[in-house]
Amino acid sequence: MTGRPSCPRSSAKARPWRDSGKASHADGTIHSMNAPRPIQETQARQAFEQALETYSQDFETFFLARLLDLRFSYDEELCHVDMAVHDFMFNPQGSLHGGIIALLMDVSMGHLLKRHFGAGATLEMKTQFLSPIREGEIRATGSFMRRGRATQFLRSELRTADGELAAFATSTWKVLPKRPA
Repeated sequence: MTGRPSCPRSSAKARPWRDSGKASHADGTIHSMNAPRPIQETQARQAFEQALETYSQDFETFFLARLLDLRFSYDEELCHVDMAVHDFMFNPQGSLHGGIIALLMDVSMGHLLKRHFGAGATLEMKTQFLSPIREGEIRATGSFMRRGRATQFLRSELRTADGELAAFATSTWKVLPKRPA
């Protein structure tokens, strides 16, 4: 016999979803992955151009914050980051891309850390996605779980406008040394 023996688990027959062209979601909806999903191109271009014109490489004004039109507010121990959901932020299944959700929560924790300790670096982050987001306003709220001298433990919750918890993350951060002026 030449070559590798076939493995029944690797056949298309054993995994019919691989070639079905369909994606199913936790809420039971099924969408064709082959159907075109046009986005509002004018809105996407305007967001990009606005970000190019207004960003500065600093907290709250960095390029991605401007591109996604993030809005920041703070309570004593919390950082809130609000954002409107637009279709140019969607994955092929028609909901907000998990990378954008993770980014929003990471930013809420990083900005809170900056406010209390200075700039930091994410050492690790665990994100759990609970429900798809397809429209509206969302808010990520960063908070401290435990504070140390050099290492901080933070949490962020992402909620929809009606208060539904859609995702949450926990993370470990290292406080960076202050840069000389």
